[in-house]
Amino acid sequence: MGDPGEMLDPVTNPKLKTQLREYGRRSRTDGPYADNLEVDALVVGGGFGGVFCFYSLRKAGLKTVIYEAGTDLGGTWRWNCYPGAMVDSEVPEYQLSIPETWKTYNWPNNYPGYQELRDYFDHCDKVLDIKSQTAFESVVTEARFNTDEGRWYVKTADGRTAKAKYLVLAAGFAAKRYVPPWEGIDKFKGIVHHSSFWPDEEIDVSGKRCGIIGTGASGVQITQAWGPKAGHLKVFQRTPNLTVPMRLRKLSAEEQEEAKKWYPELFDLRERCFGGFLYDFCEKTTFEDTPEDREKFFEKLWSDGGFRYWLGNYKDYLFDPKANRAVYDFWAKKQRARLDNEKDRDILAPLEPPHPWGVKRPCLEHSYLEQYNRPNVEAVSLKNTSIESFNEDGIKLADGTQHDFDIIVIATGFDVVTGGMTAMGLHSLNGETLEAQWKKSAITYLGTTVSGYPNMFHLYGPHGPTLLSNGPTSVEVQGRWITDVIKKCESEGIKYINATEEASKEWKKKINALSDISLFPTTKSTYMGGSDPNKAFEQTNYAGGLYAYGKDIRSVLPDLRGFDVVKA
Repeated sequence: MGDPGEMLDPVTNPKLKTQLREYGRRSRTDGPYADNLEVDALVVGGGFGGVFCFYSLRKAGLKTVIYEAGTDLGGTWRWNCYPGAMVDSEVPEYQLSIPETWKTYNWPNNYPGYQELRDYFDHCDKVLDIKSQTAFESVVTEARFNTDEGRWYVKTADGRTAKAKYLVLAAGFAAKRYVPPWEGIDKFKGIVHHSSFWPDEEIDVSGKRCGIIGTGASGVQITQAWGPKAGHLKVFQRTPNLTVPMRLRKLSAEEQEEAKKWYPELFDLRERCFGGFLYDFCEKTTFEDTPEDREKFFEKLWSDGGFRYWLGNYKDYLFDPKANRAVYDFWAKKQRARLDNEKDRDILAPLEPPHPWGVKRPCLEHSYLEQYNRPNVEAVSLKNTSIESFNEDGIKLADGTQHDFDIIVIATGFDVVTGGMTAMGLHSLNGETLEAQWKKSAITYLGTTVSGYPNMFHLYGPHGPTLLSNGPTSVEVQGRWITDVIKKCESEGIKYINATEEASKEWKKKINALSDISLFPTTKSTYMGGSDPNKAFEQTNYAGGLYAYGKDIRSVLPDLRGFDVVKA
């Protein structure tokens, strides 16, 4: 959507915030906000991963503090307050397994919206006491490890420094926004925001000309929310989102209370399934079934909804192009039937697949395609053109077409998976930044550590199951491992551990090998480098499934295989 180029300095752009550092400020000077703070462990990020790691490390007896860039707990769910924002994983899959957090909490429906998730994090704080040890609006801008002291020196945007033996990065996969280098955004006279830096107050779209750039998850959800309300809505699409129905429904307190007796078993089960959900791939291959049985199986997955059509489908369809086409053809038949207009069918659900089905994370929706049957909603294809620039009135395309708007949403996603870490100003032992090191390719060990960054751990980031998994499941598998490694270091008098380059290269080979046997490398996607055209085209996720991943990382624990160990 536009040629890469030199981007406007976002800090000086009065129309649009894109960088976390623009939100950094200091509201207090006591407790976790203190100057020269000294702790055992500093956790960066207050979402699912940060809360779980904070809870686990504190329980292990370590003095632990969270630095969170937002104004409250919730991570993604504090930032993502755009219209229609909701989760794509079902309850009870999408919550922590810590008993205190679920025994006294019930949800209004099976796919909570952002406000319900904010309420959930408030409940987590109430039962676990997290906020008292969290410094909000604390944006990490630099971190260096001192080998003599065995401690990280971490600086924030507002000028504070903290010292910690262990640095745990729980920023997640979507902490750094991506905005293409379009000229003229600052000239636009209307309202413009990136979807994940949306203001908390509601923006009235009735009678307004609205534009949404991008059809990822946020673009789909905003379309559902604005379609019934906007005066006119244009949705700019480069690639169709191969959405699947979520089957949204209300949940009663009674049915949840009745189900809670099974929760421990369900939380155990989700860690044994490929994607961390409560279902797994079918044991059959696609063409073992007759066409009639295959059709019945597809129908069952479709009617049950959620990610079942993605991660509960035939076990070979992400590897065999012919099997994949059968999955796509059923999808296209189902989705085209929901659209009234032939032009919209060809834009939103074309007969020829834009890429193999499932190699991009499909978005769950409840009424997305029906919005285009409204007279006020229009799909604008960017397949043969691109956005050239913004101007006072709206957007100009490369083919010369002008589109005028009152409100524009930039729903172009993130510098995904790696961006949250490379934006923190992390320096390795040789002084080089992680951002510079990962320009060509991201390299980790086990998807939890990086060579040259001793006692630094990350979760729900590069080379873990991340985008191929359910977030809470993934962060608990990784968070327990991180806690156990740190406990081992503490009990054995270890000053620091540092992943070796050799072990990291072997892990990279494994990441590539798992991906290369599949159809993932056929497509530029969030799995293979994300939205930013300047990023390397590479697999950034462990594609072997969550259960196999857990066994892999656990296997190194007895002797810290793959790490240089420095005793105190």
